[in-house]
Amino acid sequence: MNRIVTLASLVERETPKPEERPLVAGAFENRLRKGMRLQCDPTVIYGMERLGKYNGSLTGKDLQFDSAYNTYEHGGLPPGPIGNPGEASLRAAMQPAQTNYLYFVANTQGGHFFSATLAEHNKNVVKYRRLLAGLPADPPPPPTPPPSPKKRHSKLHRGKAR
Repeated sequence: MNRIVTLASLVERETPKPEERPLVAGAFENRLRKGMRLQCDPTVIYGMERLGKYNGSLTGKDLQFDSAYNTYEHGGLPPGPIGNPGEASLRAAMQPAQTNYLYFVANTQGGHFFSATLAEHNKNVVKYRRLLAGLPADPPPPPTPPPSPKKRHSKLHRGKAR
């Protein structure tokens, strides 16, 4: 029961979208099955909040914060729940989506971009950063070069020059 509630608490804190919760739970289960760290930002935040160290944003240095709950530093699930999960998150933890997703990153619309490979994930991180900067998720295609001017062929003259 502790495992389900703990996983559900991570899912709850990762996404406000009920339809995404099985996908998040599935990605976490896939990572656990492969022995990967969960790298769940809310676990870092929780550990920092417990000690009054969270200021509202995470830095790269914060991901090394010394806490038993920090899933960047420790493998597996944290020692207990990081919040009170709702019904949708509990259901998702009990029945995670069967996907090949291992990664997800926010899409600035309250949801996430999901991916199965690190290369896809890195592209999604670029999309996220572009969106944060007020740019479209995908860069515009490169401009197409103008058509090259048609070459005129001179007539070949045969025979002697006059």
